[in-house]
Amino acid sequence: MILPSIDVTVAGNKGRGVFTSKRIPAGTVIEVSPVLVLTAKERKQIEGTKLYHYIFEWGESRRQACVAFGYVSMYNHDYTANCEYEMDFEEQIVTVRTVRDIKKGEELTINYNASPNDKTKVWFDTEE
Repeated sequence: MILPSIDVTVAGNKGRGVFTSKRIPAGTVIEVSPVLVLTAKERKQIEGTKLYHYIFEWGESRRQACVAFGYVSMYNHDYTANCEYEMDFEEQIVTVRTVRDIKKGEELTINYNASPNDKTKVWFDTEE
C-alpha cells in the first residue's frame, strides 16, 4: 500500500526523493511495503554494488538485510525526519508513517538511524 498522493521525483543534489502532492496529517501510514530478506552471506555479496546503498539492516541481530519494495528505499535521510519506519520481521514488511503534519509539496524523509531524531552520525556526509 502506497498513499496515492506520494511520488518519487528529483530531490535536488540528493538524487531522487519521496514527495507529497497533498497535505498529510501526523500519524498517517503512507506506505506498507513487503521486503525481500537477504541472508548475512547474501548481504556480504552485494557490498560494493549500487544495490548495497538501498538495503536496510534486518532482523534482531541486524546481520541480515532486506530489499524493501515500493518507495521505502527512496526516502532520503534527515536527522529531524518527518516520517518514521517500523520493521515487522515476522510479516516481512516495512511501514512508513508521518511523525508530524506534512505540507503539500514537502519531501518525506526518514532517519537512517531508525529513530526520527537520532543524531548519531550516519555513514555518509550530509548537508546538515
